[in-house]
Amino acid sequence: MSAASRAPLRSNRTADRVSDRGRPRVRSRAALAVGAAAAALLVSACSSGGTSGGGGQTGFVTGSDGIATAKQGERADAPELSGKTVDGGRVDVADYRGKVVVLNVWGSWCPPCRAEAKNFEKVYQDVKDQGVQFVGINTRDTSTGPARAFEKDYGVTYPSLYDPTGKLMLRFEKGTLNPQAVPSTLVIDKDGKVAARTLQALSEEKLRKMLAPYLADGSADSAASEK
Repeated sequence: MSAASRAPLRSNRTADRVSDRGRPRVRSRAALAVGAAAAALLVSACSSGGTSGGGGQTGFVTGSDGIATAKQGERADAPELSGKTVDGGRVDVADYRGKVVVLNVWGSWCPPCRAEAKNFEKVYQDVKDQGVQFVGINTRDTSTGPARAFEKDYGVTYPSLYDPTGKLMLRFEKGTLNPQAVPSTLVIDKDGKVAARTLQALSEEKLRKMLAPYLADGSADSAASEK
């Protein structure tokens, strides 16, 4: 075979290699974009404290205790939060409409999450008959094994959605009371709207304080909306 006849074959093989290399790069860029978004969301992950701002168009204010709240008429709808749980069941937060939902974002790898876990279970047992449901979102655990061990070790009985890549967290609108760290805790009111948020591990006392305005007859919630 002459050199001239061999040249097109080398050219085709080179083009094929370029094409083959190009396709994975497209997929990699898409994967990296999702990963970067999740990483940005969790930039302060596993922090024992956090701050957030009010003012502007956010519609919420943050107290000196680190708890941010929104008035009743200025609350954003909670996004669709459903899927498999750590223990293999299924949960849809929308099914709890009419109840106050305490949403806690945690990971078994997170020391502040371990510090607050028993506080959450204790408060949950005290308020679950008062129209309150606790739901966890377990994130960044690469399998459910460590998460199940965490729930067993700390006696957690309420369900937790399994969200290893943080996709559920990314469903919250920017500029609202969205979870931005691990741990984060949100209170969703009886109408399915996000009423309060904190980006820190909670003591039993602070968790009760955060939840108190939304319990029982909601009188405190109504009063807050009139301010």
